Amino acid sequence: MAGDSQKLSLTGTYSSPTNAPFTTTHELQAPPSGTVIPTVPDKTKYLSDLRKAVATMQDQVNKELTQRMEEDKAKEAGKNGKPAVDDAKEEEQYGEEVQGEED
Repeated sequence: MAGDSQKLSLTGTYSSPTNAPFTTTHELQAPPSGTVIPTVPDKTKYLSDLRKAVATMQDQVNKELTQRMEEDKAKEAGKNGKPAVDDAKEEEQYGEEVQGEED
């Protein structure tokens, strides 16, 4: 039974009153359960797989949230009759104090 191991999953769920919810799940192989104490290589592999799954999940969450932010900006711009925020200008001025902008 030394080769027996169970499947685990890492799951992230997002919900919002104004946006569609989403869930992302990654399957993980648990360290073998046939021994009382998993070996260091077993633990190392599991933690490495977990780290990769977390990074992948973070990328997916960032993409989903960025998409929702863009949708929110477009909705807000349409509601106010104002143009959407100029992302290029915002990025150029990031971290700087803007002195008296002219419209």
